[in-house]
Amino acid sequence: MEREHIEYDVIIVGAGPSGLSAACRLKQLRPETSVVVVEKGSEVGAHILSGAVLEPTALNELFPDWKNLGAPVKTPVSQDQLYFFTETKSIKIPHFLAPKTMRNEGNFIISLGNLCRWLAKQAEVLGVDIFPGFSASSLLYSSDDSVAGIITGDMGIDSNKEKKSSFSRGMEIRGKCTILSEGCRGHLGKEIIKKFSLDEGCDPQHYGLGIKELWSIPDNLHKPGLILHSAGWPLSESKSNGGGFLYHAEDCQVMVGLITDLSYENPHLNPYEEFQRYKHHPEISKFLSGGKRISYGAKALAKGGVQSQPRMNFPGGIIIGDNAGTLNNAKIKGIHCAMKSGMVAAESIVDSIDTQSKSFNVNLFSVSYKKSWAYKELLLQRNFGPAQHKWGNILGSAFAFLDINIFNGKLPWTLRDRDPDHTKLKSASTMKTIVYKKPDNIISFDKLSSVYLSNTNHEEDQPNHLILRDQELPLSYNLPVFNEPAQRYCPAGVYEVLTNDDGSKKFQINSQNCVHCKTCDIKEPSQNINWITPEGGGGPNYPNM
Repeated sequence: MEREHIEYDVIIVGAGPSGLSAACRLKQLRPETSVVVVEKGSEVGAHILSGAVLEPTALNELFPDWKNLGAPVKTPVSQDQLYFFTETKSIKIPHFLAPKTMRNEGNFIISLGNLCRWLAKQAEVLGVDIFPGFSASSLLYSSDDSVAGIITGDMGIDSNKEKKSSFSRGMEIRGKCTILSEGCRGHLGKEIIKKFSLDEGCDPQHYGLGIKELWSIPDNLHKPGLILHSAGWPLSESKSNGGGFLYHAEDCQVMVGLITDLSYENPHLNPYEEFQRYKHHPEISKFLSGGKRISYGAKALAKGGVQSQPRMNFPGGIIIGDNAGTLNNAKIKGIHCAMKSGMVAAESIVDSIDTQSKSFNVNLFSVSYKKSWAYKELLLQRNFGPAQHKWGNILGSAFAFLDINIFNGKLPWTLRDRDPDHTKLKSASTMKTIVYKKPDNIISFDKLSSVYLSNTNHEEDQPNHLILRDQELPLSYNLPVFNEPAQRYCPAGVYEVLTNDDGSKKFQINSQNCVHCKTCDIKEPSQNINWITPEGGGGPNYPNM
């Protein structure tokens, strides 16, 4: 059956900072361009999660009068603290010893979800159509194999893939250019990178899992604008990399989180439980004691740097933002670079238009992007991530100080990290078992109560969006070799190994719990799990993350 279709000049998949910046810039430069943004979340911002500290460089370029326009950017950084944690102590690192990329003068503590909601309003004022609650389930291809648009997901399909009474067929959205801004590990971006070998010659992408909570704390403990970053404990005990943060935002709220590099080796490690431990550190718990947890969420982030960036243009479109890995790992910031990648995409599209055919030449994007300050910034800090993986937090940070502070990122070599994160796990029998304490329900909490705070909801009777390529592998291979790590690396309790009455094992997928972090798609040691989009509108509904 032929699908209904609509046509636009430019289709943007994902209403994150890169996609919305691209939409706004397109309409600013060429108002007659028809632009649509398709967002799988129930509303713009529903699936957006970040720390977040905003470097306003790109926002200043996109909307110089953002303050007068009411942007939710209100809490300037007032203090900047960097620590190395042991289990009970904190060693404060002087500013002059920290990589200068960690300094936050002139930056703001924000909710990225709220910034995206504001960007969406600006886009709509400029004439952009935004369709929340619609997943881009697949790509449309022309006869010459170039991308010609997307197909939105069918609605009203039951778990047996039969049509329910509420069935609604997805439509084709056809366009001259398709911009993929799905965020980290986007499923269409993954398809395009493989189809056109866009990552040929690149290092594999590397990832971290960021777990975050929003707390309301007593006024006497609140220090608006205070930023705290830490390395070391608890991840140092398992010889894993990553770090924690605590940001004091407005209205007596703090954002606390832990990023665990997904290159870790010990299959017993549980990033969620490591985060619960982290909150009990005296330097963190002193702010949370007497407070109330408001929200919880998790999201993977792409941190491989320019060595891992694929070619970002392909026949018929462009990949931007975290979908392409524009995070500046040395700054622990990605919003400004993601926004700039979207703006450069828009500018290159407008500059390349053929006035007769009204078609766009996306090949000009790569040239424009490599001339931008975003690419140059990432190039200068290219060695930070590989140094952390190669030598750990302490020696890696010492190298970063030398590379960034002394040589300004111009050392005549580039460190490489050619081993994908999913290959790093070692046999469970060879690694130390990690015993985690039970939550106290004051500072630390169990997974299911946390997922409840993420407002996650999926239509229960729908096809599973977590696809196992081999149904037997979790029990036949992962369980005996790695003690089935999906039970632990998932921060939402999606994967369980249950024992049947006869003593046999069952691998269960609770897909309704999924917060769309993509960790399973990244860390599964045999790449046996493929994350695809569920029905539009499903997933978390983050209010202020």
